[in-house]
Amino acid sequence: MSESISSRTIAAGVPSDEPVIAIVPAAGIGSRMGADCPKQYLPLAGSCILEQTLKGLLSHNGISRVIVALNPEDSFFGKLAVASHPKLETVTGGKERADSVLSALESLVADKPLPANTWALVHDAARPCLTHGDIDKLLASRKQHPQGAILAAPVRDTMKRSGVDGCISETVAREALWHALTPQLFPLLTLTEALKAALAAGVLVTDEASAMEWRGVHPALISGRSDNIKVTHPDDLPLAALYLAHQRGN
Repeated sequence: MSESISSRTIAAGVPSDEPVIAIVPAAGIGSRMGADCPKQYLPLAGSCILEQTLKGLLSHNGISRVIVALNPEDSFFGKLAVASHPKLETVTGGKERADSVLSALESLVADKPLPANTWALVHDAARPCLTHGDIDKLLASRKQHPQGAILAAPVRDTMKRSGVDGCISETVAREALWHALTPQLFPLLTLTEALKAALAAGVLVTDEASAMEWRGVHPALISGRSDNIKVTHPDDLPLAALYLAHQRGN
């Protein structure tokens, strides 16, 4: 997972002077897990979910900084071994994911002038199985898709829509349907403006791509690995541990 991207991205014609800053919204409480702590701090592979996620981002040579948006009452993060990493910074997150991402973006803009070609790579705190190979693919997409792109997976199963009674109302064609994953990669200043405007307008922002779509931008879909799962329910944890073990074994 510590494989460098520099040789591949330069060879692909992607400018090497476009800074990439990763943002990880981690202010949620993860109530669906039914745990005594926020889900991102549940044990996984010798540390915790969030630490595994951050290790993958911090060890990638194409990412210059990692910003974590934390709950103002978070008492867990400072105890992590990764918390003192020199590439890592924290900000106070908000009530919703979009609020946390915007808080991180605005802190970067306010800190000091950023190069106009700086990119924001937003990744879920609860996706610890992201590989460097998938980050490479997303970063390499900047040449062909300067408007931004997201990792995604084609829908493979038959899709059903339910009615108000909980029964099937129709079968939905799965052609051209994708599961949105993270990371999602956009020009930092453009994403900041899109999120700010969407939230001010009361738009439901479910991910960064939805804010960009609302502004009339059409992000690209970059096919990602199916093991880039989001830990949402208790039975996701052993699966994430299995995927991590398999990735590191290879």
